[in-house]
Amino acid sequence: MSDIEKVKQLRKSTGAGFKDCNSALKESGGDLDKAAEILRVKGIAKASKKMARSATEGVVVISGDEKKMSLIEVNCETDFVAKNDSFIEFVKELSELNNRNSSNIDQLQNTIMENKISVEDNLVALISKIGEKITIGRAKTLEAENSRNFAYQHSVIKDNVSKLVVIVSLKTNEQTEKVDLFGKQLSMHIAASNPIALNVNEIDQELIDKETSLIAEELQNSGKPEEIAKKIIIGKINKFKEENSLMTQDWVMEPKMKVKDILKSLELSDLNINEFIRLKIGE
Repeated sequence: MSDIEKVKQLRKSTGAGFKDCNSALKESGGDLDKAAEILRVKGIAKASKKMARSATEGVVVISGDEKKMSLIEVNCETDFVAKNDSFIEFVKELSELNNRNSSNIDQLQNTIMENKISVEDNLVALISKIGEKITIGRAKTLEAENSRNFAYQHSVIKDNVSKLVVIVSLKTNEQTEKVDLFGKQLSMHIAASNPIALNVNEIDQELIDKETSLIAEELQNSGKPEEIAKKIIIGKINKFKEENSLMTQDWVMEPKMKVKDILKSLELSDLNINEFIRLKIGE
């Protein structure tokens, strides 16, 4: 049997990756059984098989300060594992490293953790120990000059570990209670209202096209004249944009006002919303 055939067979039997199988075969002198044992001892075979399963639970972890703040999503298979002490300990350290790496996942995977082992290898070991698929998901960092970050956590599991987290970046040099309150309330508003863009003109055209198609399909069998149907579509799309853009959403704390009205009412000329992130497990 050729070396490449041995690697293929070992991959099939263990679920481990090509690189790990190749290394194990070299270490075992080409003995398939010994190579499989090496992978089992290292936890790689067990972990790799877990990766074929679905991981829809998990946590979002926040780290940083008002100048630089990051979110990272870590998924697992069950909510029970999301509350496991070993899992929580791992994601909390991972979050700090993610902030240092400015959410560069490739760099993060190779970063050395406190136990002198890389993130990637620690993840494999954790999967082997806990017995569930665990993956690193979405990550984002907010950092801008002359700006301050504000955050809100919902369904907190422990400290900076939650099911839903929002960060909003405000462009301002103000250090006042007025700005602090607005930043806190705005992050809560984003958590509740789930905007998809800051402004109407920033909504992805693909989303607008999809919504247009759905509305047109609904009107197809309504019997309405084509010109009337077109006007209805335009009206509904404009409403869709308004309801899904942060600046034109109804302010949660005062629905008669828009977010842009609240911002204007603060009468702070240098206060603007840079951007925001909203991450929720399962969305």
